[in-house]
Formats: sequence, C-alpha cells, structure tokens
Amino acid sequence: MMWRRRYAVIVAGVVLFAVGGVSGISGAQPVPPPQPPPPAPFATPNTDSCPFAVAPAPAIDLSEVPAPGATVPPPVPVPASPVGGDRLGGCGLILLEAAPPPPADIVASGWVLADAESGDVLAAKDPHGRYRPASTVKILLALVALDELDLDAVVTATAEDANIEGSAAGIGKGGTYTNHQLMQGLIMASGNDAAHALARQLGGVPVAVSKMNALAADLGALDTRAATPSGLDGPGMSSSPYDLAVIFQAALQNSTFASLIRTESVDFPGFPKDPTIPGDEDRPGFMLANDNRLLYNYDGALGGKTGFTDDARHTYVGAAARDGRTLLVTLMGGEAMPLRPWNQAARLLDYGFALPTTASIGSLTEHTMDAVTPSVTRTPSPAAPGSVSAVGANPDNDSTVMKRIAVGAVGGAVVIGLVLGAIALTRRRPQRGQQQR
Repeated sequence: MMWRRRYAVIVAGVVLFAVGGVSGISGAQPVPPPQPPPPAPFATPNTDSCPFAVAPAPAIDLSEVPAPGATVPPPVPVPASPVGGDRLGGCGLILLEAAPPPPADIVASGWVLADAESGDVLAAKDPHGRYRPASTVKILLALVALDELDLDAVVTATAEDANIEGSAAGIGKGGTYTNHQLMQGLIMASGNDAAHALARQLGGVPVAVSKMNALAADLGALDTRAATPSGLDGPGMSSSPYDLAVIFQAALQNSTFASLIRTESVDFPGFPKDPTIPGDEDRPGFMLANDNRLLYNYDGALGGKTGFTDDARHTYVGAAARDGRTLLVTLMGGEAMPLRPWNQAARLLDYGFALPTTASIGSLTEHTMDAVTPSVTRTPSPAAPGSVSAVGANPDNDSTVMKRIAVGAVGGAVVIGLVLGAIALTRRRPQRGQQQR
C-alpha cells in the first residue's frame, strides 16, 4: 500500500503544478496560466505640456551613441517665435475656429494638415514638437540630389552601398544604375542602399548630411537636423511635423520628385555575381514597387513617403488632390494602430477636404525674420501626468519575443522533468508493449 500513497502524493503534486500554470505533460489536460488583463487601447499621446519642445524623447536603443571621439550635438535652437505663425506655437490640438474635431483614430504624437499650394495650415497637433523623422528625411536628400546630380549618369554600386543597414531597394555590389534609378529606389522603396550611393556622389555621407541641413535651413525648417542621409537614427537627429510639411511642399513643386512618388512600379536592374564568393550567381532584374499604400487606396492620391525606426516609431507624409485643391499631411511619433499610418493620413485628408478654403491657423511659406532667428535653447516641459509616450518598446521586436519564449521553455522543461522523474522512481515497471509516458 506504500506505493499507492506515494503515487497519490505525486499525482496530487502534478495537479498542483498544472493548476499553477505548467502544461505540456503528456496525457494531461493543459491548464492555461492566469492571463493578465488586456492592455488599454493605444491613445493619442498627450502633448499639451510641450514635452518635445526642445528635443525628441530619449532613444530606446544605442542608435544615437556617438562614434568614439565624437560628442552628441546640443538640441537644435528653438526659434524666438513660432515659425509659420503664433498659433503654431501651441503643443496640443490646433484647429480652425468652430471646426469639428479631427478623426479620433489619429494616434500620431504630432501632425500637420495643410494646403500644398497656398501653404495654409488647416489643422495641427504639436506642429513644432521635435521628433525623429526616420525615412521621411530622404525627401531632403532627394531634393539635394535632384539639384546637384545628373540623373542620366551611370553609377557602379559598392559593397558599402549594398550592405548598408536597414531597408534596401536591392542594389548590389558591381551593379550599374543611373541616378534616376537610384532615386526610384530611394523614394519608392525607401532604400538606404540607394541613399548611400547618392550620398557618396554628393561628397560622402558627412558632406551630404551637411547639404541636407543647409537646405532645411533655407526652407525655414528650423526644427530639423539630419544625422544620416537615409533617416537611420543618429546623434542629434530631429525634425517636426511642421518642418516635414515645409520640406514636402517644396518637394511637390519639383516635377521629377512628384513623378517619383506617384509611380507604382518600375523595372529595376539586377547585378553581377561576386567573384569572391564561391558559387555566387548573377542577380536578374526585378519589379520595384512603391511601398506607400495611400497611392493605391485613396482617391486622388499623389503619393508620399513612409518611415519607421524603433526610436522614431512611424512617420509619414502624403498628399492628394480633389475638387481643385491639393492637401498634404505629415505624421510623426505614430503607431500602426488602430490604423496604418497611411490610413490615418487618409482620415486627415478627408477631414481637410471638408474644411473651408478661406481660413488657416498658420502658413508653411510666410515666415517673419524674428521667427527664423534661433533663440537660446529652452528646458523642455515635463510630460503631462498620465500622458502616453510617443516612443515605446517595439511590439514586433523578435529578440524580445524569443527571450520570453526561451525563458518559458526552459522553466517548463525543468518542472516537467522533475515531475516525470519522480513518477518514474515510484511507478512499477511497465509490462511489455505498454507505452511509457
């Protein structure tokens, strides 16, 4: 009878382990562990206290650690008065008088809705808040390249071009491309490889970045400092929804750029095999598609530019024309919930087309001299209590998910091994043909 008591004790222990959340024991009914309450729906971050008036939120990774011997540049100076008009100095929601509220499912920390032709700003949220632009800063690089480079010139890609970090158009070492094709890869597919190849022709990455920043200053985009030509985060990177609107408005006036953003697909060249890699083969050409979904899904869409990094989160610019009006929208510090950024932009464009054409809250083009004279840097205000940060952990971070899975698997294996080992020590030897569990 002793073995029965031991077996009963062990069975009771197995039941307790199962109730405690251990599952996967062969032949046992899995009991799910207690589940935490579902997270609250993502809400639009509260920017009323101007938390990003001077600089973007702190980085969540090491992307902005300066190179050895280098230092982090100070924040971009804050202008003495708001560029574009006094009302644009607000940090919360800014609307036309008596205008209806904007769509509720816009979760970007900051955004601007404006008339692309007149420059009138129709609505905004934290328009001069400093955020990271991600790949939307490629618009600045495109404008510099369109001004300086021969689009018909042929460029041979280097290994450094092809191996650059992040999103890629698909250029390869030894491949030959016209600058026009590199521009297609830059704008349509957000290719960091194309950005590097273009920057190399502009004098190298530091020179190209310097030219981008000079152009931003000339346009009155005084919240902007590019740190990389591609939009990869780097020390001092900064822009604002207002600045992206200014830059995008200028780009729309360039016929080549306007053509690039509304092109849905093009044939793109392949590249030769690398003779240093045994068994490598030539890469054939392929179809390069535009990654901006607004272009395919919104009536009157003229195109735009997407962007994402872990620190910047989602950024977006887009434009559309309807009934003789052309509107543009910019979003920064956004999330792909409850809608993708292009879909949030579509909601704002619908809102803008319903607004009157005779009023504005500011301008993308009319800047006073005081507004473009930087003041001393201010100390940012603390975030409002209960506000949601625009920057958070990436829910799609594979390394975080894998770490959690690994910890759970190891813990489960240890517990199951102990239980089965104890059972094996006390059970009778199975008869021939009986399966041992």
